[in-house]
Amino acid sequence: MSAYEQPPLDLGAVCQRWRNRRHSWRPTGEGGFDPARYRVREMPNGLVHTAKAFVLAHHYSGSWPAVRLAYSLIDTAAPPAGQLVGVLTLGIPTQAAVLTSVFGRLTPYTQALELNRLVLLDEVPANAETWLQARAFRLAAARGIRGVVAHSDPEPRTRLTAHGPETIFPGHYGTIYQAKGMDYLGKTRPRRLTMLPDGSVLHDRAKSKVRNNERGHAGVERRLVALGARPRDPGEPGRSWLEEALHTIGAHVVHHGGHHRYAAYIGPRSGRRLTTTSYPYPKADQGGAAA
Repeated sequence: MSAYEQPPLDLGAVCQRWRNRRHSWRPTGEGGFDPARYRVREMPNGLVHTAKAFVLAHHYSGSWPAVRLAYSLIDTAAPPAGQLVGVLTLGIPTQAAVLTSVFGRLTPYTQALELNRLVLLDEVPANAETWLQARAFRLAAARGIRGVVAHSDPEPRTRLTAHGPETIFPGHYGTIYQAKGMDYLGKTRPRRLTMLPDGSVLHDRAKSKVRNNERGHAGVERRLVALGARPRDPGEPGRSWLEEALHTIGAHVVHHGGHHRYAAYIGPRSGRRLTTTSYPYPKADQGGAAA
């Protein structure tokens, strides 16, 4: 059974898939996932560029976060020597407090990480995501990771096309984290986001690089030029160029109500309850689709 674009009314009965930054759905009851056919492998530093290219091509965000460990899902039945059909990454969040506020006794970035990307192609049968997550966590625990924080974004994303707005991400509330038994810690604080016409977010840190001519500003500028902004002239102040560029490409600011936040101990601490307050799991009618 192939993936399909529109989910049934029961969003809890489907799981999300991706291809070329477009989402689709697979019913959880379809069957067909054969664990013997798949392998989960940690990607060495020399192959992380492969994971990055995969995520940039297929994940709705169109971005690559700060990744420390990357895990591949390989379909061994695909010739000639298996095919990459999924990626899960663990990495460094925007600030250490994301980890220390949950795992006070774990060293951030070495013992605690954020699950910051999980994307499977639309050809992968249902229920593969929890299988991938369990095995990736097992491999991460062998590397000394003891705590993982994960976020799910309930806000939909759209991008502008020649035919008008297109939904590339309907929002989700973290079904796979619930299936793994992770604790639900509520929502992060609301914030304002700068949305680009391709459906991606231009984060405050990226804008700061351009305004202050900091390291990495050229990559941010190339991203905006690709969306229709003119190139920045030599010596032109970054602040004024950025303001013009965002106006030119039609960027807009939206209010985001916050991400759902999950966390769990892994490895020898697996099953240990968090000392922070946990809450009942959110459901589809509380914001977002299943994923």
